[in-house]
Amino acid sequence: MAKAQIRFAIVADIGGTNARFSRVDLDTLALDKVVVYPCADFATLSLALQYYREQQELTDIAHVAVAIACPVTGDFVKMTNFHWEFSIAQIKAELGLAEFLVLNDFTAVAMSLPAIGDAELVKTGAGERDLTKPMAVLGAGTGLGVAHLIPTAQGYIPLPGEGGHTDWTAQNDQEWFIQRYLAAHYGHVSPERLLSGPGLESLYLALAAYQQLDVPAKTAAEIGQQALDGSCALSQAVVAQFFASLGSLAGDLALTLSTFGGVYVAGGITPKLLPLLEQSEFRSRFEAKGRFAAFNRQIATYIVTAEQPGLLGCAVYLKQKLAG
Repeated sequence: MAKAQIRFAIVADIGGTNARFSRVDLDTLALDKVVVYPCADFATLSLALQYYREQQELTDIAHVAVAIACPVTGDFVKMTNFHWEFSIAQIKAELGLAEFLVLNDFTAVAMSLPAIGDAELVKTGAGERDLTKPMAVLGAGTGLGVAHLIPTAQGYIPLPGEGGHTDWTAQNDQEWFIQRYLAAHYGHVSPERLLSGPGLESLYLALAAYQQLDVPAKTAAEIGQQALDGSCALSQAVVAQFFASLGSLAGDLALTLSTFGGVYVAGGITPKLLPLLEQSEFRSRFEAKGRFAAFNRQIATYIVTAEQPGLLGCAVYLKQKLAG
């Protein structure tokens, strides 16, 4: 098929709460016609996608790439934090698509990293990114996403994973208390149990118990806002613990694949809490790797402030596949 015939495509980023859709110009990677729908408004992904195509008058576009918040290991996809489940081949056939690619949401975010400009990155710590070297990305939102990206002569290879569900490691008395508290409630304590919206809410209750405070539960949004405006010392302690644990995990990812291309923090939570980052232990915990502290000190860390990295990553992924 001639390149001119597939200049435009549709990309989507499906989270546990919202579904984002956009048209993309595959020549420039420019996004337009961006629309956000609550997932709960549609019984299936197929209905949401078809509604978007019809509302935006894009039914002639037959190339679609979708990032989704769950593992993608075969034709059948079942979301982790929402009830949608589907067959990739069936949706492709139902909607008459020439291409229907589905990838894990953080695979898409990983693919976006080389295309994100410096203006949409906030650097913390030393080091400079080298886009010819491996990269890592993690991000807290409804859950905790983790992925890596490997550059090759033929393009980029994303390495999806479920690093948010490994074992969280306590490093001091407060964290040992948190570990026991969360284990009593959930059994296995993964990084996602702390580094997510629900994780902030659990951390708030755990730290209240640690400080022997009798307080009502708060939402993640309330905790973040009260930490930012300084109106709640407990909320400030929660965000401080969040950044410390985030830094430790980011440092682990850096060591895993020697990510001299940088470690990137995406997701919806961290950019909102950005004013509290520099005074936190994020970077010191990133570097606190014993004999390999000097190694990690050379690796740059960035907060991704781009509004739609998942959509951009889908576009990069689709463009690379069509070019191949």
